[in-house]
Amino acid sequence: MELIEKYFPELTEDQISKFEKLEELYKDWNLKINVVSRKDIDELYLRHVLHSLGIAKIQDFNPGSKVLDVGTGGGFPGIPLAIMFPESSFHLVDSIGKKIKVVEEVSEGLGLNNVTAFNQRVEELGGNYDFIVSRAVAVMPSFVRWIKGKIAKENNHERRNGILYLKGGDLTEELKDYRTAKVFELSDYFEEDFFDTKKVVYLPMKYKG
Repeated sequence: MELIEKYFPELTEDQISKFEKLEELYKDWNLKINVVSRKDIDELYLRHVLHSLGIAKIQDFNPGSKVLDVGTGGGFPGIPLAIMFPESSFHLVDSIGKKIKVVEEVSEGLGLNNVTAFNQRVEELGGNYDFIVSRAVAVMPSFVRWIKGKIAKENNHERRNGILYLKGGDLTEELKDYRTAKVFELSDYFEEDFFDTKKVVYLPMKYKG
C-alpha cells in the first residue's frame, strides 16, 4: 500500500481506505476462485494495482467519462482505475464467469458504484466509450478488431478517444502498422525493477468523415 501512496500522494481518505481493502478482498476471494497466482497475490500492489495505475499516469479520466476494460480478469486495470476516478464509469468485461464473479464481489465489498461487470465476449457488448483499457489480452491487431465500433466519436478529453493498453517487451513488430500509436515507458514513472519492460500503448482511433 505504501507503493500506491508513494506515487499518488493526492489520494483522499476514501481512496486510501478502498486501496487498503483490496488486498484482504482479493486474498479472500483467491482462496475460493483462483484468479491471481500465489506469487502475484503476495505482490498485489506492485504487480496488479500499481501496474494498473500506470494508465492513470498517462491519462486523467474526466467526470462523466466512460471507460471499457476488456478481458479484465479479476478486475485489472478496471478496479484500481475506478477507485482513482470515482466520477467516471467503468464497464469491465470478461468471457470467464468466475472472474466476473470476483469483480462483482470485490466492487461490492469496496462500495464502488461506478463499476459494472459483464460476463460476455467484448464483440457482443454494445455501447460506446471514451477510452478502452486492457492488460495484454491479445496482440494489437486482434484487439483492435474486437473493439471495432466501440469508441465514441465525440472527444471529451484533450487526448483523442482511443485505446490505452498495458503491454510489455519489444512492441516494434506488433505496432509496425499503427503509425499513430504512442508508447509510454512505465519505468519513466515508477522506479521498481518490475516496470523496466512495462509500457502503456496509446492508440487514438481515427474516423473517416
